[in-house]
Amino acid sequence: MKNIYFDNAATTPIDSRVVDAMIPILKENFGNPSSIHSNGRIARSVIEKSRKQVASFFNSNPSEFFFTSGGTEADNMILRCCVEDLGVTHIITSRLEHHAVLHTAEELRDAEGVKLSLVNVCSKGIIDLNHLEELLKLGGKTLVSLMHANNEIATKLPLKEVGEICKEYDALFHSDTVQTIGHYSFDFSDLNLHFATCAAHKFNGPKGIGFLYMRSDAQLKPMITGGAQERNMRAGTENIYGIVGLAKALELAYDGLEEHHRDIQILKSYMIKRLKEEIPGVSFNGDSESTDSLYTVLNVCFPNSDVDEMFLYHLDIEGISVSGGSACSSGSNIGSHVLRGIGTSMERPSVRFSFGRFNTIAEVDKTVEVLTKIYSK
Repeated sequence: MKNIYFDNAATTPIDSRVVDAMIPILKENFGNPSSIHSNGRIARSVIEKSRKQVASFFNSNPSEFFFTSGGTEADNMILRCCVEDLGVTHIITSRLEHHAVLHTAEELRDAEGVKLSLVNVCSKGIIDLNHLEELLKLGGKTLVSLMHANNEIATKLPLKEVGEICKEYDALFHSDTVQTIGHYSFDFSDLNLHFATCAAHKFNGPKGIGFLYMRSDAQLKPMITGGAQERNMRAGTENIYGIVGLAKALELAYDGLEEHHRDIQILKSYMIKRLKEEIPGVSFNGDSESTDSLYTVLNVCFPNSDVDEMFLYHLDIEGISVSGGSACSSGSNIGSHVLRGIGTSMERPSVRFSFGRFNTIAEVDKTVEVLTKIYSK
């Protein structure tokens, strides 16, 4: 069997049909979109066609979408520019957020004097909505930044409900949707969501391209300056072939969304069943065992064994690519801030298996076979 890739939450393999869509742009449409000659106009039309296509998947206006280098840049721009441009003095987030949000919020607290509040979470990583309301009552111009689904423990946020709470308290609402765009349907017009972020490589698109969704009534100024690209919102010559690849990857993702969801959920449920059968003492971190959680992610806490320190190494030697979580399995001195944030034991090896459209039942069987061998030594 070929190598097994179960690290799709980190990045996904690019779909060959996305590559096919990008090749003509790489070979032929090389014009600078800011140029006024025919080559530039053709390049500009390619970008705007892609923007319209992207917006159509979210029932939104193309003017609300700005292409970026990915989710990290978009998250940074939202937090930093909300403080600088919209007068935000209070950021509410959680200790489980991606570092693109959490570290940025901490920096704004330390450098700009912004009040930073961390909403309570339970042992499964679920946000305490009552505590969120208590924090919103503290007042001040507030930005709530909470991810739609956690990239490590699969816990999902009730986007619509949180949006309504934010609306009640006149707070801005940003959700890092990097793990869920391309995997769930969205109607941004039906959500009180001011900002959202996307990275194409999370749904079989190219790396280095994503977008920032900015609702029309929450306009920011550019974080990157020096040019008038992206309607004066993001300076720098546009990544045309990346933009085309993002649009194509979204098209493929949403064309087969229900089928992909069903097939990947079957894989995840099957792995849970096999692990419970074959490895006594196994447990699951966060909300990842629930069928209501992010269906692409399963975070597993394994019993201790003689190979704890080399757990991921043993899987890698067998050709299985996964991500670690706890300090003993990752080689880190600190380990996952997410697992620590929900009180997971860092003395046992935790592994994140994340699934994609190209994975198979046979790969799950092979992985469980390898894990069983590790525990039989």
